[in-house]
This record gives sequence, C-alpha cells and structure tokens, in this order.
Amino acid sequence: MTQQHPGEHMAAEISEQPAVLAGLVERQGEIAEVAEKISQKPPRFALLAARGSSDHAALYAKYLIEVLLGLPAGLVSPSTTTLYGARPDLKEVLFVTVSQSGGSPDLIEVTEAARRQGALTVSVTNTPDSPLRAAAELGVDIGAGLEKAVAATKTYSATLLALYLFIDAVRGGKAADAQKLGDLAQQTLDGAAEGVQRAVDRYRFVDRVLTTGRGYSYATALEGSLKLAETSYLAARAYSGADLLHGPVAAVDGETAVLAVTSAGHGGEAMGEVLEAVGKRGADVLAVGSASADVPAALRIPVAETAEELAPILEILPIQRIALGLSLARGGDPDSPRGLLKVTKTR
Repeated sequence: MTQQHPGEHMAAEISEQPAVLAGLVERQGEIAEVAEKISQKPPRFALLAARGSSDHAALYAKYLIEVLLGLPAGLVSPSTTTLYGARPDLKEVLFVTVSQSGGSPDLIEVTEAARRQGALTVSVTNTPDSPLRAAAELGVDIGAGLEKAVAATKTYSATLLALYLFIDAVRGGKAADAQKLGDLAQQTLDGAAEGVQRAVDRYRFVDRVLTTGRGYSYATALEGSLKLAETSYLAARAYSGADLLHGPVAAVDGETAVLAVTSAGHGGEAMGEVLEAVGKRGADVLAVGSASADVPAALRIPVAETAEELAPILEILPIQRIALGLSLARGGDPDSPRGLLKVTKTR
C-alpha cells in the first residue's frame, strides 16, 4: 500500500482546478436549461442557504444576483427553520441551497420547508444523488469530481463558477466572459508559484492573520480566512474592507499580517483607502489579485485579470496554495486537519 504524504490530496486537487473549471464551462448549456425554468417565472427576490465554504460561495452569489439580475437577495439562517420552526411566506421566491456534499440535515430541512412554503427551490451540489438534490425541485451539478482532502479547494472554485453560470444564464447570458477561465486558472497557478513560496517563507511563524476584500472579493477574504484557520490553525479573521475601517482597524499593528484581495474593478479600487490605513498602523500586507501591483504592500501575488464578477474564482487559487504551504511548513497535514470531517452535519 502506497504511503500518503501530508497534503498530497490537497495539492493534487488544487492542481486539478483548471481542468475542472474548463469542463464546467463546457456544460453551460446544461446549467442554462435549469436557469430557463427560473426565467419563465421570474422571482420577486432570492434567498440562499449554505454552511462553511459553501456559505462564502452563497455570499458571492448574493452579489451576482443583486448586481447582474437586479433582484434583492439574502442569506438565510437555517436555524430559524430547524430550531425555531419559522415558516415565512416564500411564494414567488427563488431559494438556492449550496452544499458540496448535499448531506447536511439543516440544509435539507430548510430546503424542504422552503419548497412547502411556495419557493422555487434549487440545489447546487457536487453530489447529484444527495438528499439535498432530492429535496429541491431543480438542481445544478457542480461536477468537480471526488474531493479527498478535508479542506475544500476544487469544489469551492467549481461552486463559484456553477453559480455564475446559473445566474448569468437566468439573465440570458451565454457565459462569454467565462470561456477561457480554465486557461486563466492555469496561468494564475503558474504565475503565482514564486509569490506563494515567498509568502509561506514570510508568514510561517505568524500567529495572527487578517484577510480583507470588498465587493465580490469579500467572499474570497472569508474563504481565505477559513482555509488558513482549518489547515494551519492560525487565528485568522476576515473583514469587508469597509467594515475593517469601522473599528477593527484599531487592533491592527506591526504584529498583524494582512492578506488583502485586490482585483481590477470597483471592489479593488475601494481597497486603496483600506490598505493605506492598515499600512500606517504597521501591518505587513500581502496583496493577492489582478490589481495587486497597484496597492501598497510588502508582498504581491498576481492573478490573471478577468471580468470583476469572475475574479473570485481565480483569486482563491494562490490563497489555497498559501494555506497548503503554511500547513506543511508548520508541521501539519492539511488533508486531515485535527477535529474536522469532510462532511459536517448540523441542525
């Protein structure tokens, strides 16, 4: 039996992402068929339910729905249904549940309840034969393949792209901006290799990391924080760039490492003021994104430029590699973080 090396699965699954993303773009027509059923009866607004990494993907989808579709969108609290028995009127509501495994009892229950309350329910999952898919009226298959590492990598980026393709198709789009995403993902991974190693060397002994971004990239900041916490056991905290200036910046000092997500577009432009503020407080800033060269930082990792709404799919790739590298450098095994399971079941 071949001995598994620490981080072997996570490393392999990070590397698989260009092919996974390219394959998903090729399935745009399949996802568009689901979207067409939404377009036939436009909803009043949209609600999204998720947990963990999928919750960050759902936040990304919230931005997409509000900006691209012009619909109000919100993230639900499953416990209002599962613990408190709330049954709001959801007629003419699009209810999207995002779960890589499709097996969390609370997400299944809240989807079933939403469907009974009149919502049009859609599951977005990597497990098309899961209980969640059975609970929802419609389903979008992420199609990332089996993921062995506990930390989500390829399933996260594929979830983002699946949500983009679905929402773009609802507005009648043909995924024109996503056509070369597989190539851009490979370009990003290759181009970030040197910067990732420098970041691992620079931050391997750090205890406190703050991640931040604005707009679509806020989801990347949240997911980056989670990856650093679950693989390297760092005290990582994520803030919107706007929220960071509303108080938390007072806790930033020369002992703080700040991972700032800065891609071309409105969100990246809004990060300039934020990074000036943390820089004045002595923070060590690592900028990741297609606009990383345009902001004050001690270290920069470039990301291939694309339409702003697609940037989070690429931004997360070097951050996953940083989490992997830091975990190994600190003597850990990111494939099996302590106390974590691949599927977390909550109610």
